[in-house]
Amino acid sequence: MLNNFMKIALNEAKKTKIDIPICALIVKNNEIISIKTNAREKLNQTFAHAEMLAIKEANEKLNSWRLDDCDIYVTLEPCPMCAWAIINARIKNIYFGSWDLKYGAFGGVINLAKLANSKINIKGGILEQEANEILKNYFEKLRNEK
Repeated sequence: MLNNFMKIALNEAKKTKIDIPICALIVKNNEIISIKTNAREKLNQTFAHAEMLAIKEANEKLNSWRLDDCDIYVTLEPCPMCAWAIINARIKNIYFGSWDLKYGAFGGVINLAKLANSKINIKGGILEQEANEILKNYFEKLRNEK
């Protein structure tokens, strides 16, 4: 199931047009309850990261700020803002593809879960090569357009 959900996230990330191709999906009882991609450019909102949008939608669907029976799959290791939201939402497991060696907050640069004394389970590097390729292609295309 782990790879299947990550494949879905990677396929959604590829569809992103103007934003950095990152997708987050939230799963409860092996069912996707939220799937979002980055939308900062599209929505002109600073916080419109895929994880933040997915958490908001899951909160609304479950009518609760607590997502403690949920898992989140993200194509790139979350930044500190998103990591803190994931921890505060009490999400049980975080699975991600690419490690973010500039801003990663679940082990790439820092680990906010340790700072928060969180019991969240963290697993990075899932389908990492494909996740890396999507980001690499996006930034190459962006550089070529300039």
